[in-house]
Amino acid sequence: MSAHRSYVRSLYKKALNTSLDWYPNRQQWRPVALQIRAEFEANRGEASPVRVQQLLRETEDALEEYRHPLPYKYMTAPGGTKYERNLWFEDNMTR
Repeated sequence: MSAHRSYVRSLYKKALNTSLDWYPNRQQWRPVALQIRAEFEANRGEASPVRVQQLLRETEDALEEYRHPLPYKYMTAPGGTKYERNLWFEDNMTR
């Protein structure tokens, strides 16, 4: 896989995750996700390298602009409310 393709995929995933921060309810989020997909698909066949770089820059700027001030974190993920809450096995192993 080319570096460009993996970079575009990572931007797509970041766009979906950013929209999930704003719409935690999946029923409200789904139309937004379809719109994001449609925007990426509309520019899929772009052949001009200058235009591609411009689109990537615009996408990065939009992601930065729409970044949520308090992004959603899963409870057990690092920074989540339950991350490393009950580590009983580590206490038992050190004794």
